[in-house]
Amino acid sequence: MPADVSRRIRRRVRAARRAAAARGDSGMTAIEFVLLTPVLFFMIFATVQFALYFFADHVAQAAAQAGARKARATADEHPGAWRGEAQDVVDSYIRQLGPQLVLAPDVTMVQPEPNTVGVEIAARVPTVFPGLDLTVHAQSAGPVERFVQEEN
Repeated sequence: MPADVSRRIRRRVRAARRAAAARGDSGMTAIEFVLLTPVLFFMIFATVQFALYFFADHVAQAAAQAGARKARATADEHPGAWRGEAQDVVDSYIRQLGPQLVLAPDVTMVQPEPNTVGVEIAARVPTVFPGLDLTVHAQSAGPVERFVQEEN
């Protein structure tokens, strides 16, 4: 009898080994999925945040350039009114291009020199990650455009 019991035990052990070898790493896929899913989601959200930031930066830069163009063109003819006209152009650009991307814009009209005018914009960017506070800064300035008659 002991030989018969020993043979049965060996047969069961071999069958268990074959079954384990046939199963392979069947549980590893679920574990890998659980461990890699947060990394994948982080990468996706980081890509979205990157896109939001750079699009908001481009909107702010376009608005600053448009405002500076208006300021340069009107500062000579309307010395006091160019600030309001440039502000209107900046607000219009932000409304058209990205009202949800450029949050709480702080628009400043600058005149670093008597013949130079410009626009500076600082604004917040919407974030995907809680607690992340991103801001964009844009500036554009240039000389005041004026017609100068040629001397004879």
